[in-house]
Amino acid sequence: MPGVWQPVTVHPLLKVTATALAGTAVAGAACLAYAAGYEVRAYRLRRFDIPVLAPGSRPLRLLHLSDLHLMPDQNDKVEWVRGLAALEPDLVVSTGDNISHPESVPVAIHAYEPLLALPGVFVFGSNDYFAPVRRNPLRYLTQKDAPRSHTAPRLPTEDLRRAFVAAGWLDLTNARGEIRVDDRRLAFVGVDDPHLGWDRYEDVAGPADRSADLTIGVTHAPYRRVLDAMVADGYRLLLAGHTHGGQVCVPGWGALVTNCDLDTRRAKGVSRWGPSWLHVSAGLGTSPFTPFRFACYPEASLLTLRAPD
Repeated sequence: MPGVWQPVTVHPLLKVTATALAGTAVAGAACLAYAAGYEVRAYRLRRFDIPVLAPGSRPLRLLHLSDLHLMPDQNDKVEWVRGLAALEPDLVVSTGDNISHPESVPVAIHAYEPLLALPGVFVFGSNDYFAPVRRNPLRYLTQKDAPRSHTAPRLPTEDLRRAFVAAGWLDLTNARGEIRVDDRRLAFVGVDDPHLGWDRYEDVAGPADRSADLTIGVTHAPYRRVLDAMVADGYRLLLAGHTHGGQVCVPGWGALVTNCDLDTRRAKGVSRWGPSWLHVSAGLGTSPFTPFRFACYPEASLLTLRAPD
């Protein structure tokens, strides 16, 4: 009858669907809050033993740092990095993406200061050269290769390079070199960032010095072409960053992407690459425009290099 209120019957399936959608939204919001509010600042130290030294060799402790992506106000990250000097590593290796802001060089130097007194080597990544720009975060899930030209604002890269070199660290930007650590001779090769297409391995290619106590290849982004070339030349330990360990991972599954052509099983941690060992750091930071991590804690790694059992 006109003017008489009639109850509306809702199909049970619609009720279930609405409840499920609401539950999914709540769970998604909780995950985002956890990823952006806690995990992104829950810095961890990972420890690995790698049997890469000659039989009878004493262990060598290598601290691997990568992808700090420092901003001027990240005091908690700075103090955490400074505290790593208490580990008393024999050698420090930085695989780049230290800064993300034009005013971050003094911040990075302060973070590294206690470590700069130790033997060290370094390469740079794209965010040591160019400031990050806002972009659709879904591109991270699909894009493997960066454009060969970059229009983002330049960062004061050379100020950071000068500080590292002045401290005695070896610059491995498309370069070879060696340093002595604990009376042992370590031979290195490194490249500029392959993600930018700035690697020039052909300029430094050639057999590694097999008389050295250890041969190490260093790159920011672990592209297969670089890893394969280093292994072919006889480098037995390869170190890289860039992947952020996937940054957003699926619990029980792992990384969905590596942001390069490395397979996701090697997004972080230690694995074999042919006859050599590969360590990929998940790094300590993120782009300021995607400040979250999920199931992938920010990390530094202490590698104990030793003789085989």
